[in-house]
Amino acid sequence: MGKEISLTNVNNYLAKFKSNNQARISMNAATRTDVRKLAMNWEAFREIDHTFSNKVSGEMKATSQMRSGRCWGFAGLNLLRIYLGRKYKLKNFEFSQNYFMFYDKLEKANYFLENIIETADKNTGDRLVMHLLDSPIQDGGQWDMFVNLLMKYGTVPKKVMAESYHSSHSAQMNKLITRKLRECAKELRAAVSSGSSKAVISRMKDDMLSTIYQMLCISLGTPPEKFDWSIRDKKDKFKRFTDMTPQSFFKKHVNINLNDFVCLINDPRSFAEYNKTYTVEYLGNVSGGNIIRYLNLKTEELKKYTIKSIKADDPVWFGCDVGKFFTREHGVMDTNLFEFDKFFDTNFSMNKAERLDYGDSVMTHAMLFTGVDLKDKLPVKWRVENSWGADHGEKGFDIMTDPWFDQFMYEVVVHKKHLTKKLISQYNAKPIGLPPWDPMGSLAR
Repeated sequence: MGKEISLTNVNNYLAKFKSNNQARISMNAATRTDVRKLAMNWEAFREIDHTFSNKVSGEMKATSQMRSGRCWGFAGLNLLRIYLGRKYKLKNFEFSQNYFMFYDKLEKANYFLENIIETADKNTGDRLVMHLLDSPIQDGGQWDMFVNLLMKYGTVPKKVMAESYHSSHSAQMNKLITRKLRECAKELRAAVSSGSSKAVISRMKDDMLSTIYQMLCISLGTPPEKFDWSIRDKKDKFKRFTDMTPQSFFKKHVNINLNDFVCLINDPRSFAEYNKTYTVEYLGNVSGGNIIRYLNLKTEELKKYTIKSIKADDPVWFGCDVGKFFTREHGVMDTNLFEFDKFFDTNFSMNKAERLDYGDSVMTHAMLFTGVDLKDKLPVKWRVENSWGADHGEKGFDIMTDPWFDQFMYEVVVHKKHLTKKLISQYNAKPIGLPPWDPMGSLAR
């Protein structure tokens, strides 16, 4: 075959298709119905079972991020609310995801402008500058970005700063703030190019952030400075806590040192070494905060420390590629659930490393492990607390089979008490830098 598709090629393709009876039947079905329903494996479907041998205590009602990409923050706050719920014997509770979002946007704006100033000597066609300008204030994030926000700004109950329309439907707000930030980038780059002093540049940035803050207040409401918190526990006992700030609420009532948690990843690409720590350049949200830091381990190690955590009654934050072999309706992630290869009469043969290399898979979503089903001491499936509401799976809780874990799980966050001293030392070593566009820099949304 030459460089171009000839009409002869096309006629050959058509003749080959017409001679394939299975492909013709698949066409008749797929032109009228969602292929995921047609390719679903009945034998795998009928084995769906939301019973687990090991579950953490303190699960609450499933939350919903609505039409926003805040899963990483929801997963982090859902982890913290389990501990808070146990402490005060609460039947249900939610932290304010809107409060978390407000300061994430403000800090991302500052992080972006600082990077624009740093790279002002590069032209706008430079790959790094193009990368920075692409999505300066997107909803997505990583575990260390969550830690940075909570350690700096604290948190508040949801009723203290409830959802707004734009926290639950963030696309238009993000578009407008992004437009403004790109305009700010243009002005800052011009000022640096003209030789403006650092003091002038700093004042310009401060004025710009004041504008972004105003846009956030209009879209999300103003963050609370002080508040009272009233609760009734499972026995209907009433308590009131008064005159708190978000920082004092986090320190006194949540009282968890997030710096004690370690992010473990599985990156099986040929150049990525196991037992080495990595970071991603120009990825973050809080200037001066923790850098993104991952310890790369084999999948079996991720499972080992996740199981150890769950057995110790500790839920586990994790990031995965949720869109692969997943049915939202039934809340199941299972590599055997869809027989796309048989339906299309072809093979999908890339392994995990190859999917990363060729852009077919990255971490897209963060959730919470709250259980595991062990058989002969080996995991069969995992219980997942999602943040897509209660209208799927088991009232918002999903299943991940263990083979799916092998293929599409990328990171877990566990408390350092569950790790060996050697692993903690490796995690704290100077990290190897990955470029900003590396797939390990993908943000959970």
